[in-house]
Amino acid sequence: MPAPRPALVPLPTQLSFRPGHFTLDADSSLRVLPGAEPAAALLRELLAPATGLPLRPSPEGPFVLALDPDLGGLGEEGYGLTVAPDAVLLRAAHTTGLLRGIQTLRQLLPVEALAPGPRRAVAWKVPCVEITDVPRHAWRGFLLDVARHFQPVSQVRRYVDLMALHKLNVLHLHLTDDQGWRMPVAAYPRLTEVGGRRAESMVGPAGSDVFDGVPHQGAYTRAELSELVGYAAARGVTVVPEIDMPGHMRAALAAHPEFGNFPERRLDVWTRWGVCDTILGVQEPTFDFVRTVLDEVLDVFPSPYIHIGGDECPTAEWAASPVARARAAAEGLADTAALHGWFLGRIGDHLIERGRIPTAWAETGEGLPARFTVMTWRDPEHTRIALKRGHDVVSAQHRATYLDYAQSVRPDEPKGQPGDVVDLRAVHDHTPPDDTDTAGRVLGVQAQVWTEFAPAADRVDYLAFPRLCALADRAWHGNPSWPGFRDRIATHAARLAELGVRHGPLDTHVPNSRSSGKEPS
Repeated sequence: MPAPRPALVPLPTQLSFRPGHFTLDADSSLRVLPGAEPAAALLRELLAPATGLPLRPSPEGPFVLALDPDLGGLGEEGYGLTVAPDAVLLRAAHTTGLLRGIQTLRQLLPVEALAPGPRRAVAWKVPCVEITDVPRHAWRGFLLDVARHFQPVSQVRRYVDLMALHKLNVLHLHLTDDQGWRMPVAAYPRLTEVGGRRAESMVGPAGSDVFDGVPHQGAYTRAELSELVGYAAARGVTVVPEIDMPGHMRAALAAHPEFGNFPERRLDVWTRWGVCDTILGVQEPTFDFVRTVLDEVLDVFPSPYIHIGGDECPTAEWAASPVARARAAAEGLADTAALHGWFLGRIGDHLIERGRIPTAWAETGEGLPARFTVMTWRDPEHTRIALKRGHDVVSAQHRATYLDYAQSVRPDEPKGQPGDVVDLRAVHDHTPPDDTDTAGRVLGVQAQVWTEFAPAADRVDYLAFPRLCALADRAWHGNPSWPGFRDRIATHAARLAELGVRHGPLDTHVPNSRSSGKEPS
């Protein structure tokens, strides 16, 4: 009986299995053509822990990694993979395409190839295949909120590896919010010294005033973030930082109240979640502060996109501030509420002058400056509005991509964001509106793990997986069938288990017997 065919997640766009297999062993060698060296290095790094195979370089090696400019039609990330009984050929027009093909090879190997340590007596066989694979969307993102609950950099690197395996290519790192500031800024050390620590760890249910009384703190060093950027880039993942403004700034104002609307007021780092009414002021020293923060962000993160939040910004403080009212009048604005778009426009211009693309959440679908890239999250119609206004758009609809919502109605489902269930099918079905007669472009899709309910890595695992697999499948392939995905994810769960992922239910209607670890309580 032939061995079962590996179930690949995401599904390649063109895939044909052939008879036979190629075996990797101690004598296997790589023929690495010019420009493919980074991909070869990643292949060795990823396979060595479990297989122990050296995969030495050889001009006659049967396993060939090649950059081929004639494959330009595959784009930046596409690749071609041919596995025959006596040879393997992985080709792409760009190095990133080779990196994507390597992740496919990892899934074609026995599941033990993903193990963190040696696996003995395993035949490292790759089934013969012919694959041509090109992603549907250029932006296939995952937001990790490290502001509400800090995640050490080792855990963030782990998520980069999990993203890369699933061909997700943008890690959106939510570094600041009302509940914590995690980005070091040399000119303002109090941002992390004060803003990076709060009195409670926020583990109560939504809307509750009862917390556990345990202080929560954490911040990254510049070196850690720089190393993370390089680690992600070697795997074909771009880290997009977010510094939320002018709202969601309570932690910053706890450290520096002089940049708020009432400088004499003393605040704590917020221990609740939701929408805080504490926002930045509009005096010039505040803009100097923001520009200094962002310039340090630009030094650490080479991403072309810099996210500045922009949503959920109550304007009552501006209406109550004589300084803000005078500013609105001086700028010829209709009222203090209009300071929101004006504020974002000034910051956006600063980023554009430095060669970056300002990016923000679209709360209502309107009001953002024209040159912003927009993340729409509230309503699919906001995506259409933004496209018609000429924005590039990343679709992050909360009813399909906010993974802090419960994923099942099972009695053992952990508490999550109040609201309807966002189950595996809802995520897999998510397709953003993509009207062809609009001035803007749909760049892609993104899933979000907000961490109000995720104080540690096991809970992040539970929220993210397997739903992140579903988003990756849709974002890469474009039109995978739901029955096909259900079959593939049932097999793919063994890979998650090998990687130590303590995932949520594969079937939301039955107990989570397939989880790779202890259920979070």
